[in-house]
Amino acid sequence: MTTKWRESGTPHSERGRGAGGHRPACAVLAALLVAAVGSGCASGSDGQSGDTEHRDLPVAGNPGAEAGANPGSNPAAGQPGGPGRRAGEVRVPAGAHENAELSPAVRAALAKKWGLDKTPLIAPPPPAVKPRITTRRGFEVEGGDDSLPPVFTTVPTKDRVVFLTMDDGSEKDPELLQMMDELDIPYSAFLTDYEVSDNYGYFGEAQRLGVTLNNHTLGHPYLPGLSYAEQEREICDEQDIIEKRFGKRPILFRPPYGNYNGDTLRIAKSCGIRAVPLWNAEAFPDRMEWREEDEDLHPGDIILTHFRGRGEWGGSMADLVRAVMRTVTDRGYAVARLEDYV
Repeated sequence: MTTKWRESGTPHSERGRGAGGHRPACAVLAALLVAAVGSGCASGSDGQSGDTEHRDLPVAGNPGAEAGANPGSNPAAGQPGGPGRRAGEVRVPAGAHENAELSPAVRAALAKKWGLDKTPLIAPPPPAVKPRITTRRGFEVEGGDDSLPPVFTTVPTKDRVVFLTMDDGSEKDPELLQMMDELDIPYSAFLTDYEVSDNYGYFGEAQRLGVTLNNHTLGHPYLPGLSYAEQEREICDEQDIIEKRFGKRPILFRPPYGNYNGDTLRIAKSCGIRAVPLWNAEAFPDRMEWREEDEDLHPGDIILTHFRGRGEWGGSMADLVRAVMRTVTDRGYAVARLEDYV
């Protein structure tokens, strides 16, 4: 049976890796790996969820009612995380597909270090021309047309890749930065300002490591219940903050709970948003929840999860990533960088 979709109500964030990311230098890898595999940074490229709570809000991924509708309970603010620390010891500039430059033995040792039974598969090079993305059927808004940012849950591609996205930003786990950097697993962050404003530095470090920082509003409200001016503040002011703090204005936006209306999309477009990626699966440390009845991954699926930790769902961010990667790798998929396709 298809899971009834509602995005978790307690605040959450994401990461995408590509050009400008970083990987461990040979000196760092040597300390970990020389004794185990007798190999340095040799080239080689075998191509190889405890939910906090679901609020009584409309089904995620459906356009919401117009202003004045009852949004249900507002999400409670999560506990701020600890101060961010720099991931790893030494970094050297690199581009996408960093781990493809490492030997299979090195990649296997890194996977073992982080508790993975299988080495994550390497995504193919990104397409030379990004696919044309349109709004998923049933996700249209009244009076909408092709000029509005498309709302979608899966990127059209034949590549056996999926995309990992993280929302909100309440948990600021330094281990996550190191793990994702060493394993070269890309993810995209959708930030809510009231969750990240206590530690912008953590997300600045994530950005330095290749994560793209996207828009998830100022305060995580139910947008269709707000007036046009209120929605504009939530979306466009967050655009301004991310640009000011991190130097780049987002082009991707995810509405809280996956709910939106025509005003949402028109406002998002007006302040620079080009696309609205939702999700086709949601990951927790102990399970996956699925949008489709076949309860499986498909090429181009977007996976949602959140920046949350043990206090909220009984597992660390590293536990979450291990669970996600077991599912993704076992089903023959690699994690690719969303911004390379959108």
